Amino acid sequence: MTISIGMLLFPKITQLDLTGPYEVLARMPEVQISLLWKSLDPVTAGTGLTILPSLRLAEAPQLDVLVVPGGFGVVPLLDDPEVLAFLRRQALTARYVTAVCTGSLLLGAAGLLEGYEATTHWAYHELLALCGATPTKKRVVVDRNRITGGGVTAGIDFALRLVAELSSEDTARGIQLGLEYDPEPPFRAGTPELAGEALTALVRAGLEPSREQYAARLKQRR
Repeated sequence: MTISIGMLLFPKITQLDLTGPYEVLARMPEVQISLLWKSLDPVTAGTGLTILPSLRLAEAPQLDVLVVPGGFGVVPLLDDPEVLAFLRRQALTARYVTAVCTGSLLLGAAGLLEGYEATTHWAYHELLALCGATPTKKRVVVDRNRITGGGVTAGIDFALRLVAELSSEDTARGIQLGLEYDPEPPFRAGTPELAGEALTALVRAGLEPSREQYAARLKQRR
């Protein structure tokens, strides 16, 4: 039986939040993946990559799995009636409701993380509490049928865990091997704890304007 997966696409998306999980999920047997947006016009990611939607939100069937990536383009969606209504509608029947990075905050804005443990990018982590979620510092968090991943590259780990839930651990392991996913980064600086206070403060300062925008819009919905 084919598993239908819908991945939200939007302007200024962080493309790896989408393409990392896509590469993993697309290798699962009997799966159909749709890239969903309001129109079929090309969408430009935050770093300039152009991606084509495959299905309009209004035309999407009820999906087995909903995936919401993150990126700076999430901010205007936090109070977008069409997008929020779409997420709520899909969540009514989806087997799994999931997100990567700041996509978790969009699920939260739709009221879909109330009472759930969840994670997101480290710089925005505490904002999950504004959505009624319990911020949980893990790379991937599974709470019932909600699965959330941390920032950007965590989307690959997230997708492998999702494959294990949808198919089997053997399937997920096989996909991991096929992708030769065995990270060995040249620097140990991928978390605030590893990066140290000085570098973390520098990166956090660059993200602070967007963090303030997220916080302001999430507080408005309370």
